[in-house]
Amino acid sequence: MTIILTNDDGIDAPGIKALLNAVKDKNVIIAAPRDHQSGCGHQVTTTRPITLERRSETEYAIAGTPADCVRIAITQISQNVNLVLSGINAGGNLGVDAYISGTVAAVREAAMNGIAGIAISHYRKAKQSFDWELAAKFTTDVLADLLQRPLEPGHFWNVNLPHLQPGEPDPEVVFCQPCTKALPINYRVDGDGFYYIGEYGKRDRTPGSDVDVCFSGNIAVTKLKV
Repeated sequence: MTIILTNDDGIDAPGIKALLNAVKDKNVIIAAPRDHQSGCGHQVTTTRPITLERRSETEYAIAGTPADCVRIAITQISQNVNLVLSGINAGGNLGVDAYISGTVAAVREAAMNGIAGIAISHYRKAKQSFDWELAAKFTTDVLADLLQRPLEPGHFWNVNLPHLQPGEPDPEVVFCQPCTKALPINYRVDGDGFYYIGEYGKRDRTPGSDVDVCFSGNIAVTKLKV
């Protein structure tokens, strides 16, 4: 099995290193954005060249979006890709975030091309630090489960890890539906400028949805469709 690892935080982000640790010794190729691409959605590059820096036999920094990285990985780097993993994103990608997220777009692009994909994100409470070692452990367990489950064509998994406090119990894995409520839309106005100040942790949540599950301290898993 050949696995592509990518993300939208950039190839040097700690989250993709945690994802590599979670996957362990499988046949892995890292094909990730050279630069930070958070919030780029499913943007693709078609009007300029996309440059590629080969850092090693299995690591490629690509000057494009996460969707670009998947496109190049499955056509130019390896034509025998079985799985695309995207993450671990530094911040949640819950509910309607899937339309904004470059992390999720990467695995959507994979699904469009008949390749299984799993996006993994880590919700962050306020400005607290991440425990990437713990995130890798939880991701290893979730992947072991999801890789045993069949995926219908055009479908992919979206996983969100909770932000646990010291001493809290290990989370449960909860399969749920994505929340459809909008993100907070709040701006600070300064002259002619509008500065977004919406607070992610104060978003509305439907009971039992992925937002509710993750905010309550469990791992939210949703199955999404192209």
